[in-house]
Amino acid sequence: MATSSSARLSKAMKQQYMQLPQGDTVQAMYIWINSTGEELRCKTKTLNAEPQTVEDLPEWNFAGSGTNQSKSIKCKMYLIPKAMFRDPFRKDPNKLVLCEVLKHDRKPVETNLRHTCKRFMDMVEDRHPWFGVEQEYTLFGTDGRPFGWPSNGFPGPQGPYYCGVGADKAYGRDIAEAHYRACLYAGVEICGSNADVMPAQWEFQVGPCEGISIGDHLWMARFILHRVCEDFGVVASLDPKPVPGNWNGAGCHINFSTKEMREEGGLRHIEEAIEKLSRRQSYHNRVYDPKGGLDNARRLTGILAPDINKFIVGVANRDATVRIPLSVAQDQRGYFEDRRPSANCDPYAVTEALIRTCLLSEEGEEPVEYRES
Repeated sequence: MATSSSARLSKAMKQQYMQLPQGDTVQAMYIWINSTGEELRCKTKTLNAEPQTVEDLPEWNFAGSGTNQSKSIKCKMYLIPKAMFRDPFRKDPNKLVLCEVLKHDRKPVETNLRHTCKRFMDMVEDRHPWFGVEQEYTLFGTDGRPFGWPSNGFPGPQGPYYCGVGADKAYGRDIAEAHYRACLYAGVEICGSNADVMPAQWEFQVGPCEGISIGDHLWMARFILHRVCEDFGVVASLDPKPVPGNWNGAGCHINFSTKEMREEGGLRHIEEAIEKLSRRQSYHNRVYDPKGGLDNARRLTGILAPDINKFIVGVANRDATVRIPLSVAQDQRGYFEDRRPSANCDPYAVTEALIRTCLLSEEGEEPVEYRES
C-alpha cells in the first residue's frame, strides 16, 4: 500500500502555523465525490467574510482531467455548494463545503447522484422519510495490513472485539474517538460509534436525518474520517470484504421510516414496504454498491451476513436481508433496517432506490423515467 510520507511529518510543527491569526478571512474547503463514486477530493478557497448559509458560498471549479471526470478538451467542472459544516481541522470560522459537480455544459457529472436523489426526496417530502446509517470501516496500517494485526499471521478469532475494551481487543480507538469528536464539532448528525466484529473494524452511526440530508451528512462524516486517518498515518477502508475468508465484511446498513410507519399501527406500512422490496431484489443489489453488485457478492455470502441470492425478513435477525428491530415489533411502529448496502455504497443512490420502490411503488429491474416537472 503506497502512502504519503506526510503522515510522518511533525504535527506539532504544523500547529504553530495553524495558530497564526487569519484576520477576517475564512478558509472554505470545497469537497466533492470523484470519478469512482467512492472517493473524495478537496481544495480550499479564501473568502473575505464568514458565510452564514450555504447560499452565501460562491460556485467554484476544477479541472476534470485531473480527477478522471472529463476526457474532453472542455474539462472545466463546476463545484456547486450544497451543504456547509464547521471545519474541525482549521476550526472556526473556517468551513467544510460539500458540493455537487456539474460538467462544462452545466449538466451533472455521472457520479453526481445527489442531483437526482434530491428530486425524488422532493417528490415525497410530505411522507417525511427518515434515514439512519450504520457505517462500518476497517483501519489499515501503511504496511497494507489491518491496523494492529501481526505482520506474519492473524489475531485471535472473532468474538471479543465487538464493543470490546482493552489494548488486546480495541484496535485503533484513538482514531474512532477523534473522528467522533470532529463530527460533533462539524455539525454532522453522528449518533454513535463502536468497535465492530473484526479487529481493526469500527462502526459509526449517522441520523436520523430527513430526506437528502442523510447523504450529505454521511459523505461529510466519511471525509472527516479520511482526514483524521491522514493525520494519524493510517488508512480507512470502506471495502465491503477487506480481508478474505471467515472475517467480517463491512456494510452500510440503512434504517428507513416514513411518518405513517412511525405512527400508531405503522407496522402495517413497514410490512408493505418490505413486501415491495422483496419483489425487486435484483435492482437493489445493483444499486447497493458502486460496482453494480460485484462488491457485495464478496460480502453477502450468507456467512456473517445476508445471502445476496435470498430475501429473508426477520425480527432481530442478524442474517436477515431486511430486519425489523425487536422494539419495533413490540411497539407495532417505527422503522426497518435494510442490511444489504455495502460499506462503499453511495447513500444518495441507496436512499433514492428505497424511495422509488417503497414509496413510489416502482417495479421491475430498471428505474422508471419521470418527466421533469
